[in-house]
Amino acid sequence: MVTIRCRFKWKELWTLAWEYIKWKTAQIILTVQSLSYNDHISVNYAIDCLLEPIFWFVDNFAGYLGRVFVFCVTVLTTAVVGVAYWIGLPYWWHRNPYFTVFLVIFGHWLLLNIVFHYYMGVSTPPGYPPHGAILIEAASICKKCISPKPPRTHHCSVCDRCILAMDHHCPWLNNCVGYYNARYFYLYMVYMVAGICFLIIFGLDIGYQVLWVYDGNTTPIKDEPDLFGHPLKLNKSGVLVPVKDIPEYDSINFPREHILPTPEITQLDLISADPWKRKAIVFMAITCLSVLLALGSLVTMHGKHISRGETSVESHINAAMEKKSSSFRNPYNFGRRKNWRIFLGLTQGRTFLHVLFPSRHAPTGNGRTWHMISSDIEDWP
Repeated sequence: MVTIRCRFKWKELWTLAWEYIKWKTAQIILTVQSLSYNDHISVNYAIDCLLEPIFWFVDNFAGYLGRVFVFCVTVLTTAVVGVAYWIGLPYWWHRNPYFTVFLVIFGHWLLLNIVFHYYMGVSTPPGYPPHGAILIEAASICKKCISPKPPRTHHCSVCDRCILAMDHHCPWLNNCVGYYNARYFYLYMVYMVAGICFLIIFGLDIGYQVLWVYDGNTTPIKDEPDLFGHPLKLNKSGVLVPVKDIPEYDSINFPREHILPTPEITQLDLISADPWKRKAIVFMAITCLSVLLALGSLVTMHGKHISRGETSVESHINAAMEKKSSSFRNPYNFGRRKNWRIFLGLTQGRTFLHVLFPSRHAPTGNGRTWHMISSDIEDWP
């Protein structure tokens, strides 16, 4: 009798299959690379290709979202001011009318600057290079506009055009922040932070009493029931017994004229007892703290850029240049004080009053030519 045994060499079969899969994968990769070969391809190029859907969304929808953001800023600012009139003004008038007059004047000065600088930041064009003109001061050619680009000019993908001294595209302004409206943008943030601090400081007592001290389980003042009953007293045994002879009443049982001590109802009691006012206080607390955190960090960041004589875009470029060369120096950094004077437009005899009050003065120059630290003009501006 003959026994036939078949043995499969599984290990060899698996090795052959794995080698075949690797060979086919390498063949597919080689085919793709052959069809898409580019001598200039790099990691940055691949990342740009992967981010192309995001660029497309920004190019097509950021303009519409900007209008929504402007509407939201307008509504939130109006709501905060309305709550301040509705709750804060009666509270402080009840405490001290004379001090309230000062608060109203100071608050309206802040509000005037906030509204003015926001409106100017939204409506003022940031500045564009002249189209179709020969620019002697051109520093390079824009790859997207295919036109000369002056120094410190960058292309905005949302606006789809080059912006003079571009800082960034701000969706809350629905506008680019550039040469002609950068001052409005920054002062709007400064005055908004000052206004938020003003509301927090003079509304802190209201928020503390209403949100922390007040017990929400107590019965509101206007809903307290009238008290009915018979007067009682404790006898010598400690038992409550009705009072038959009430000295406060005469023989005909009419009450005599006397003044009973009654607790005074304050503005905080009225605010705490109103559920809508309590909700408004919560809304103010969340909104003010959020705006203070967001705009406060932006004011600090942009303030550092202004002190160094650079925009947000240039801060990244200058940081990269400093890593490459330790001797690199920003050619537009004239020192902290001079940088702030140039940014705020305090030139040609203008004083700090042009910052404290609304002013439409334009920056010195045209945004196409720039003085540098190597310039011969020492007293500029």
